[in-house]
Amino acid sequence: MSNTKAVCTTAILLAAGVGRRLGQDGPKVLARIEDQTLLERHLAILAGEGIDEVAITIGHHGELIRKAVADAGFSDLVRFVENPRYRDGSLISLWTQRDLLQSGKTLILMDGDVLYDRRMMQSLLTAPGEAVMLVDRTIEPGDEPVKICFRGDTIVDFRKKPEHAHDWHGESVGFFRFSPVASAGLARACARRIAAGETATEYEEAIRDMILADAGVFHAQDISDLPWTEIDFPEDLARARQEIMPRLVA
Repeated sequence: MSNTKAVCTTAILLAAGVGRRLGQDGPKVLARIEDQTLLERHLAILAGEGIDEVAITIGHHGELIRKAVADAGFSDLVRFVENPRYRDGSLISLWTQRDLLQSGKTLILMDGDVLYDRRMMQSLLTAPGEAVMLVDRTIEPGDEPVKICFRGDTIVDFRKKPEHAHDWHGESVGFFRFSPVASAGLARACARRIAAGETATEYEEAIRDMILADAGVFHAQDISDLPWTEIDFPEDLARARQEIMPRLVA
């Protein structure tokens, strides 16, 4: 266990999607890498860093995630939030957690399909700022990565295909920390898009709305020297097992 003192007690883990591109029937968080699933690694790291509640949005084969949590001994740490509309955009999965977003807590928001070094979570927990996102400067080419775009040190766009002029960009890991005020702001940004009928939208668009309204709220913490990978395709899973896992700090 790390000596890092957590600045929040609750994490939201998004794990409702179908994940067809990975070529497996079950949720992506149940992909196994060596002796653990992604889900088991998430929960072990979060518990080790002082997080005492993890709210998991479940949908596709949610019963398998419930069983995996119980089998791994994390039932006391986890509560589940059902998203029956899990085939819509990830904005809906985040919106199902709106009570927590408006609870007055500092929160961690995480994509479930990431294999990462424990030190990245430590960095996220201790970084300064009302809202923090992790950025990797060694971005993979193409349209798939969500890009954090900078003009100088200021974040000016946040999208797979940015629209605003910028000096440089890095890749978003998909991990965020929000203060109580920023969490409430994220809930409002989600609500506006839901009210507009944008059910196919990804949750990053709500965060982008916050950035465009007040970029000064966000701080990007550079983790470019640490190993991680998002897992969307079979080749990502192979890379996670062969290249990333051997480099991780246990």
